[in-house]
Amino acid sequence: MAGQEVGAFLRDSPMFARLPANEVRAVEAVAREAAYRARGYVFMEGEPALWFCIVKSGRVKILKHSRTGKDVVLELLGPGEPFGGVAVIERRTYPASAQAIEPSVIVKIPQDPLVTLAERYPAIIKEMALMVGRRLRDAHDSVKSLAVDPVEARLAATLLRLAREGRKVKQGVELPFHLTRQSLADMAGTTVETTIRVVSRWLRERLVEDDGAHFVLRDPEGLKTLAEGDEA
Repeated sequence: MAGQEVGAFLRDSPMFARLPANEVRAVEAVAREAAYRARGYVFMEGEPALWFCIVKSGRVKILKHSRTGKDVVLELLGPGEPFGGVAVIERRTYPASAQAIEPSVIVKIPQDPLVTLAERYPAIIKEMALMVGRRLRDAHDSVKSLAVDPVEARLAATLLRLAREGRKVKQGVELPFHLTRQSLADMAGTTVETTIRVVSRWLRERLVEDDGAHFVLRDPEGLKTLAEGDEA
């Protein structure tokens, strides 16, 4: 991938969009691209946070490893979305793992240049704070849902949250990536068997559509009713 393409990618990122051109070029000079196969780890929970990462292509999931060995998926990230930044700035370890869902390319920026840049341009910290705030709200909603909501409501709420980044199509709202039953189960805190059963019923009821490549919410309002715990 040509360096110019990396520079253009960085300039499109909210993290760096307001920086002077020479500063973006300086970041570009130290950035590297890394390709990961599906299920490959970008970093592991507990490792020193040495790289700030942005998804260039593909999909990445952020997950925590429980003592029982079950992974809890915190979020799914697509092209243009950054991760690992707060731990890098604070020179801590990564609080969670990042794993490619599909073949992915990640732009990685080393710790020291990023920290130096953030000290000169507080707007970078502001963008990180906005990102963390949004993700904390989503995490709070997820934890609350796990504690009090039935499985069907959690699955519906998870799909609606992912649909925020989707696009409108003739059939409804298409998710920005194809969602496996396992990923949906992990995000909703349930088993893949239960997820398969519920989604199969939703397919019959035409609440959702899945052709193997695209996952579409055909009836977002119906899913919203389910997410709120009311009878469909």
